[in-house]
Amino acid sequence: MPTLPTLPTLPTLPPLSTQPRTPFISLALAAVLASTGLAAQAAKPLVYCADASPEGFDPGLWDSASTNTANSQMFQGLLAFKRGTTELIPQLATAWQISPDAKTFTFTLRPGVKFHSTPYFKPSRTLNADDVLFTFQRFIDPQHPFNKAFPANFIYPQNMGLAKLLDGIDRVDDMTVRFRLKSPNVTFATNLAMAWSGIHSAEYGAQLLKAGQAAQINNQPVGTGPYVFKSYAKDDVLRMTANPDTWGKKQQTPALIFSISREPNVRVQKLLAGECQVASAIRDVDVSAMDGRADITVMKIQALNISYLSFNMKKAPTDKREVREALDIAVDRNAIFKALFPRGDATQAISAFPPAIPGYNKQLKNEYNPERAKQLLAKAGFAKGLEIDLWALPVSRPTNPNGQLMAQLIQQDWAKIGVKANIKTYEWGEYLKRANNGEHNVYMSGWGGETGDADEFLTPNLSCAANRSGVKFCNPEFEKLIDEARATPDAKKRNALYEQAQVIFKRERPWITMAHSTVYIPVRKDVQGFIMAPNGTVDFEDVYRK
Repeated sequence: MPTLPTLPTLPTLPPLSTQPRTPFISLALAAVLASTGLAAQAAKPLVYCADASPEGFDPGLWDSASTNTANSQMFQGLLAFKRGTTELIPQLATAWQISPDAKTFTFTLRPGVKFHSTPYFKPSRTLNADDVLFTFQRFIDPQHPFNKAFPANFIYPQNMGLAKLLDGIDRVDDMTVRFRLKSPNVTFATNLAMAWSGIHSAEYGAQLLKAGQAAQINNQPVGTGPYVFKSYAKDDVLRMTANPDTWGKKQQTPALIFSISREPNVRVQKLLAGECQVASAIRDVDVSAMDGRADITVMKIQALNISYLSFNMKKAPTDKREVREALDIAVDRNAIFKALFPRGDATQAISAFPPAIPGYNKQLKNEYNPERAKQLLAKAGFAKGLEIDLWALPVSRPTNPNGQLMAQLIQQDWAKIGVKANIKTYEWGEYLKRANNGEHNVYMSGWGGETGDADEFLTPNLSCAANRSGVKFCNPEFEKLIDEARATPDAKKRNALYEQAQVIFKRERPWITMAHSTVYIPVRKDVQGFIMAPNGTVDFEDVYRK
């Protein structure tokens, strides 16, 4: 039987007198509320059980799923993806034109868009070209005045080689911006719909710069999105309120709250108790806890994602290809999947992106061969074995629901070939910081795609632009193929180039590829308008409680 909708709670009003109320007075009050529309205004806050704290609130600085989820509620880009699809649609731009050679991209901006008004910033104008230039020039110009005041590492723009790609950004007029590329790039527009490209207010930037508080751009955000930043307590709660000046549809949710809990069991219990209405992706072992619950719907999607173990390509002994291959083929993926994915809804990852994406090389295979692994170690000079650090993922992800368990199982597999693995882990933010600094031998990571394009997996993670420190993969032969593919509009030729690139990826083994997973997101039945994205992420625009 369907669950009946919960009736809205009427606001508490002071008594009309000190005498007990009569039924007549209650009916009169109901009539007044109905006539004034107050009953319809009893909108409820929406609570989301998040799995990790945002690292910050400057979108270009970060590329983790938890941070992108938070910032996407407050910031908007020139373009967006139509909800539930990879289709590009206008957002802060109303139209865009691409030159025939895919080297010039021109955007017409949406008129009348207001930036958030907050206790720390009051905008005096609406969105214009200056805001777009301020946002993107920070990504590509180390000498930008704001970057001198607040030196920053813009992870995704740097990993995709934005500075190398762009020849210039032109302010055509107040409401028109043109991006000029040094070489053709058929995927460029899709990048401008991703979380990292959220548009900042140049006016707010100037205010912070003048006050000597440039770093506050990462702590006190100002965007144009449907929700406005209110407060944040790390590892506890992030509070946002509906944007009263939104150019889009007015939000029916007055307050959006991220209740942050690292432990998957805690998030599940909070959802079951009604303390939150939506939870971040749950482990497949937790799905059964929702069985038979008429008040909860578990939404699922075979997401565009991957989990993997990334080798340090600079630090011994994983700087040797034979060692990487030995460690890869010593892993018993079948046993790991039985333990981590008991529902059988995950698939083993073989290449650097999921099979559903065009250009996937179907000829590649995984191998489990401990004896050959020992031979490879001997060839690399480690016939007597070796010792390395193995970093366990400290948060639960759909593609890696239990990093500690995965690490323990891999530790056992490696012990069989004479490799002693010391398992380490850190708090999420510290984990990412230390991995980026190259302190690891092997660390667990993952990626979720938004566009359905192979380049979104390859360039930000495996290109030389993503390898400034030498820790990650950089291979000239591989680089030449993905560069050529990015500039090739012919889909058949482009896919063939990606297939060749994956052969090199599998030969060099920068990753131990693990899983592509189904993503499960539990939603309470009183939530309306929620749609999962192809990568399993969440968006709370136009989402509300009955």
